[in-house]
Amino acid sequence: MDAQPADAETTQFALTEAQRAISEMARNFADERLAPHALDWDERKHFPVDVIRETATLGMGGIYVREASGGSGLSRLDAALIFEALATGCPSISAYISIHNMVAWMIDRFGDAAQRARFLPKLCAMDWLGAYCLTEPGSGSDAAALKTRAARDGDGYVLDGTKQFISGAGASDIYIVMARTGGAGPKGISTFIVPADTGGVSFGTIERKMGWNAQPTRQVILEGARVPAANRLGAEGDGFRIAMSGLDGGRLNIGACSLGGAQKALEASIAYLGERQAFGKPLNEFQALQFRLADMATGLEAARVFLWHAAAALDRSAPDATRLCAMAKRIATDTGFDVANQALQLHGGYGYLAEYGIEKIVRDLRVHQILEGTNEIMRLIVARGMIGRNA
Repeated sequence: MDAQPADAETTQFALTEAQRAISEMARNFADERLAPHALDWDERKHFPVDVIRETATLGMGGIYVREASGGSGLSRLDAALIFEALATGCPSISAYISIHNMVAWMIDRFGDAAQRARFLPKLCAMDWLGAYCLTEPGSGSDAAALKTRAARDGDGYVLDGTKQFISGAGASDIYIVMARTGGAGPKGISTFIVPADTGGVSFGTIERKMGWNAQPTRQVILEGARVPAANRLGAEGDGFRIAMSGLDGGRLNIGACSLGGAQKALEASIAYLGERQAFGKPLNEFQALQFRLADMATGLEAARVFLWHAAAALDRSAPDATRLCAMAKRIATDTGFDVANQALQLHGGYGYLAEYGIEKIVRDLRVHQILEGTNEIMRLIVARGMIGRNA
């Protein structure tokens, strides 16, 4: 996979031929390998690692990891196109692939040459899968209050603590763990690369969830887990900055997953309203329902264009990129859930049945308004940026 970097003047409103090809490739994979199995995976709570690994052959194991490190070297906008397309097949699987890519990018961006050489080839090939460990039982939105500790011990660190709500836990091979090496607050946090087979690493029971059933969510428990100092990512005290940098892109990706799931629900609604009849004519001939479809499509397109705008800002390291990513995450996940919920309403009683797939999309998209920073926190980020800029 190869494409030109996102350009702020062109890619916001017109995709390049290469970007259209990337999106089409991902959509074809979603149609052929994800969508036919999504309901079954959801019902059985099955994590399809074999299918996920197939995406690596398409360059999706390290989408925006540098080519020199074994990745595809694509832009954040290219990634948004990929995750939206994959989510039309299954938002849960698309979201996990996003998390894996966030892990690979963090090692590429903040790791040293030895770390990149050791971890990235297998992560980009998806021989190893990655998971991101920031949240704890007592620190969600207030991530800087995390309590997991990493105590220096000779040529290594010993980690103790529990991480909560970790996607892919127990099935992933590499865990990016934020732990406290210093005092209270963000400056006391460092980041570590923790392989799954590290002694002292264990996992809680698989959580029973409303959605995202096609990927496991578990606690990651660290009890005297020793890692060498060579596994520290960046310098001591840089961990919170590294974690937040990863979340900028993660927020774009989860927004893109919301758009993809909602797009699939909208497409299903258009087909349903053309087939279903009431009062002697197809439902799509009722003006009120036409207006509903128009509003759903308009909302998705508006959110999509803004998400592309934020992705282009992140690609060029714009000073307001974090604020724009927060805005994009908020509007895309709120709009995506609203459109999916409206699609369920348009399907009537059939929308409530599992076999139609709409209720699964609604369940999957609901959590997007919570993870990668709740939408309330996104508003806080935006507001603080406005107040600080105008002060």
